Amino acid sequence: MGQKVNPLGFRLGTTQAHYSIWFVHPKSYSKDLEEDKKIRDYIQNYFKKKKKNIKNIKSFSSFSGISCIEIKKRIDFIHVILYLGFQKFLNESSIKELDINLQKEFNSGNRKINIFTILNPNPYRNPLILAQYIAGQLKDRVPVQKAMKKAIEKIKKMNTKGIKIQIAGRLDGQNIACVEWISKGRIPLQTIREKIDYCSYPVKTIYGMLGIKIWIFIDNKYK
Repeated sequence: MGQKVNPLGFRLGTTQAHYSIWFVHPKSYSKDLEEDKKIRDYIQNYFKKKKKNIKNIKSFSSFSGISCIEIKKRIDFIHVILYLGFQKFLNESSIKELDINLQKEFNSGNRKINIFTILNPNPYRNPLILAQYIAGQLKDRVPVQKAMKKAIEKIKKMNTKGIKIQIAGRLDGQNIACVEWISKGRIPLQTIREKIDYCSYPVKTIYGMLGIKIWIFIDNKYK
């Protein structure tokens, strides 16, 4: 069998950058890494609470609203950059409230936490947002092949050169776990200079846990 390598880790330093950017003494590395995990979990839980107050939430129930969280640390401040898929999940008042709560929760020393938001104009071009869309379809008992084809249609006109979607588990209530996939265009996984976005996303359905994997080959002109 071939050796499987995460497409994002394989491209670090070329077309892929780290989501946490900071330098620290080796003895404090694990502590700062754990702090990053806590900050991301806190933000995700905050979004889940806010979603309960959104109108027509049923169509967005599977979305977290965040496609990526970048953390940049310096001696005196922490920059947290939120890449949002949909603006309706977070307004200015919510950002201020989140900023204050993070400051109270993670105020170690005199470091100040600053939150910045960037709205993604093409949310479905992000593999995590697209995986959450598919997860919502599967929870509504949409057949697996139909859910994957709907996802392909979502990304059809977004300057991508290729996409591959793979879903594994007890698909459509089958007794034995299996794998189904669909692809369109090219997915050059062995070419480092080509930009590949990837995510692995679990979803809990009435038939058990399913695993969704998505690879998106993005044109380098539209990074």
